[in-house]
Amino acid sequence: MKNFFTYKKSGVDYDLIDPLKKLAQKEGLSTRFNIKKTGFKEISESRGESAYIIESSECYYAFVIEGLGTKNLVADEVRKITGRSYYDLIAQDTVAMIVNDLITVGAKPLTINAYWAVGNSEWFNDKKRMNDLINGWKKACDLAGATWGGGETPVLTDIIYPNTIDLAGSAFGIITPKNRLILGDKIAAGDDIIFLASSGIHANGLTLARKILAKTKDKKAFGQLLLTPTIIYAKVINEILNGGADIHYLVNITGHGWRKLMRAKKSFSYEINDVSSVPEIFQFIQKQARLSDKEMYATFNMGAGFAVIVNPKDAEKVLAVSKKHNIKAWIGGSVNKGPKQVIINPLEFIYKSEELNIRK
Repeated sequence: MKNFFTYKKSGVDYDLIDPLKKLAQKEGLSTRFNIKKTGFKEISESRGESAYIIESSECYYAFVIEGLGTKNLVADEVRKITGRSYYDLIAQDTVAMIVNDLITVGAKPLTINAYWAVGNSEWFNDKKRMNDLINGWKKACDLAGATWGGGETPVLTDIIYPNTIDLAGSAFGIITPKNRLILGDKIAAGDDIIFLASSGIHANGLTLARKILAKTKDKKAFGQLLLTPTIIYAKVINEILNGGADIHYLVNITGHGWRKLMRAKKSFSYEINDVSSVPEIFQFIQKQARLSDKEMYATFNMGAGFAVIVNPKDAEKVLAVSKKHNIKAWIGGSVNKGPKQVIINPLEFIYKSEELNIRK
């Protein structure tokens, strides 16, 4: 049976996006000497990771900018049925998208800035929705342990649709002590791959999921499932690092799905043996879209929102801290010698390195 939908058919084509990312990394690298004039230097190895890093004499600083995507359009659609705005949840999704990238390099979030661009000023006239967004953003910053610093609210008429908002933001974090920096250079054969459970779809793959929402009969039930907010992993990862666990790599599983396990530059095979914790929402999406397992795991988190690659001697520390924070965690596989690839043993398919073209 042919696919009914694919991520590419829904309008998101990584084959076109990824070359842009690599070109931007190359041109950005050519500007690295400018920062030396300020007394800092960049960590060039961070280009292509989820956050950009500069070094001072005492510590590293990490920076990231990220956007929500199209999940707020689901909130707008479901509001027509329930009357609830859901923008308190959407705010958490946006902050999570930002912060969960920042922490992958070992950074503790310090500040978060908001970027809320609208198609017309009338968007801000909906007081309930606006208050939900503000209160949700504040709560999400508390969940991340970060200060809400500032923001920008441009009105982009003729760029963004009327009564629509584009939610994004940036974050600034600190890596101290310096040995807490995580860039994948410590990954070794024999490492455990520990998955931290997601709360559902999080904020990735929504362009595809919205196509299904438009065709499903029970829009309320499916829409509300899609609106389950993204988990903010900052505090659990911070506690794991503070506890001295020998963490070798961290992966925020968003765009590219489980292929992101091989994001680090080193060539290893990431072998997965446990894919049992798949929430029903993904099974529903797969059935409705007629997607193969390989397409699903290349698009969605499939129940694993974050991955911790750790020295096996410290695996129990990661599991214990995760349990303390009420986040399900499990050892999903291991790192082995071999070509750069992700092997999903139970489903009998492989993602090869050329399927993740996001580094220069």
